[in-house]
Amino acid sequence: MSAKNFAIGCMAAGLISLTACFSVQSQNTEQPRQDGGMTVSPDVPEKVTFCGEQIDLTRYNMYEAMDRELSSLTYFHSTTMLMIKRANRFFPIIVPILKANGVPEDFKYLAVVESHLDPRVASPARAAGMWQFLESAGREYGLTITPSVDERYNVARATEAACRYLKDAYARYGDWASAAASYNAGMGRISGAFASQRETSVLNLWLVEETSRYVYRILATKLIFENPQKYGFALRPRDLYTPIECDEVTVSSGIPDLVAFAKSHDISYADLKRFNPWLRDSKLITGGRSYTILIPRKKDMYYTDTNRTVYDRRWVVK
Repeated sequence: MSAKNFAIGCMAAGLISLTACFSVQSQNTEQPRQDGGMTVSPDVPEKVTFCGEQIDLTRYNMYEAMDRELSSLTYFHSTTMLMIKRANRFFPIIVPILKANGVPEDFKYLAVVESHLDPRVASPARAAGMWQFLESAGREYGLTITPSVDERYNVARATEAACRYLKDAYARYGDWASAAASYNAGMGRISGAFASQRETSVLNLWLVEETSRYVYRILATKLIFENPQKYGFALRPRDLYTPIECDEVTVSSGIPDLVAFAKSHDISYADLKRFNPWLRDSKLITGGRSYTILIPRKKDMYYTDTNRTVYDRRWVVK
């Protein structure tokens, strides 16, 4: 057995490093708002640098698109705050995988937009997991999906699959903004829109509203995560969800009774499922494959000690 930090707690949650691919330039102050309790409009940056390319947001449609997403996330208080708390647990898993696969680190914010960092979420369209893969796309990008196993719900495996998709999209379009938009709409729709509308920038395309908003929502999420206090979020280290250390158990033969398996490792069946949501049945049929099951360490499962692990110091008040 080996140990690593893992991040699945008791949370119910499109298609799917390099240095960060987004950076923001603005003349606006970076100081927290002094609004006297009033509801104020968040500042919209004048320019966004996306993977080395500057995007001027002063054009009416682009300014207003960013304003809409910043306003929505700023005043959707409970959800935005919860996403930052969850990021403290999940970004330590996601970011190293993005880096190892040569995908810009800021695509971690795509996962935030897709699932609010809930690894167990499923959409009405049957997209599943933190990266919201449809079953067909999950299989195409290497995920195992059977009656007893669904790796769309495995954070690490799904992140690897998302990297494969994003690299394919980047190879087709040559820019990460188009790759991001295609994650929501699919490469076929984005390619068709480029061809029919004779445009070269995905931000100039006429697309369905959900896809038109998608890239701006990723950018707005990044802005808030990089300076929560500016947008009214004041979190302390103890408010963030602590990473939970797990032991790894590799299995290559079937497990006929996962309840018995859980008890043999001194955890509940519920905790087994929470930390391994990719186990979709009360038994595991391996089909000749090997799987890694995570067993949470009890010392990390209680909030008896104040959390001191902070992934990004910008998230917390001094």
